[in-house]
Amino acid sequence: MSGLHRSSSAPLKNGLPPQELLDDLCSRFVLNVPKEDQQSFERILFLVEYAHWFYEDNTVEKNPSLKSFNLKEFTSLHDIFKDFTDYKVRVPVTGAIILDETYERCILVKGWKGTSWSFPRGKKNKDEEDHACAIREVLEETGFDVSGLLNKDEYIEVIFGQQRVRLYIIAGVKDDTAFAPLTKKEISEIAWHRIDDLHPATNEVISRGITGLKLYMVAPFLA
Repeated sequence: MSGLHRSSSAPLKNGLPPQELLDDLCSRFVLNVPKEDQQSFERILFLVEYAHWFYEDNTVEKNPSLKSFNLKEFTSLHDIFKDFTDYKVRVPVTGAIILDETYERCILVKGWKGTSWSFPRGKKNKDEEDHACAIREVLEETGFDVSGLLNKDEYIEVIFGQQRVRLYIIAGVKDDTAFAPLTKKEISEIAWHRIDDLHPATNEVISRGITGLKLYMVAPFLA
C-alpha cells in the first residue's frame, strides 16, 4: 500500500481502510499479543498475515466498499511498520510507583535487554480501564498484586509527545516483599532505589542518570 493516502473518514467505493480500522487491526493482532511475540521480525509478519485474513474474510465481506488487498500489498513494510510505530506511540501507558513503608524508596525495573530503569508499567489493551491495566502490568513485571492498595484517584500523569503515561501511587509496601516477573525475558532486574538518589537536579543529570542509573522513564515523574 506504499504511496497510498488513507482517509480517517468513511471510505469510498473500493476505498482504502480508514485509519481507525488500521488502528483496530494493529491493536487486535499485534499490540495485544504476548510481548515475546513482538520481538521477532518473522513473528510480527505472521501476526500481520492474521490481520490480513481477518480484514479480507470479515471486514471487506461486511463492507464491500473497502478495497481488497493481496498479502504483498497488505504487508508493504513501509506502511505496516509506519502504522505499527505510529499507533504504538499513541497507546496510553499505565503502571505504578511502588513506595516502601518509609516513603523513601521505590521499586524500579530494568528491561531484559535494556540498560535503563523505569517504574513498572505497560500499554493498555483495547477498552481496558487505566487502573486495571496498571494492576495487570505491575503483576506481570514484578509478580506483585497491587489491586488491594491502588486508589484510582491517586496517580501522577505525564504526557510524552502523543502518549499519556499514568502511574498510580502504591504506598506502604514491605521492603522484604518478594518480587519476580511473571513474563519470560521481559524484566532482567527488580530493585528498591532511594528516591533521594533518583531526583534529577538538571537536564544533564536526567540524560546521564544519577549514580550511574539511566532514568529516562523515571525522572519526569520526580520533577
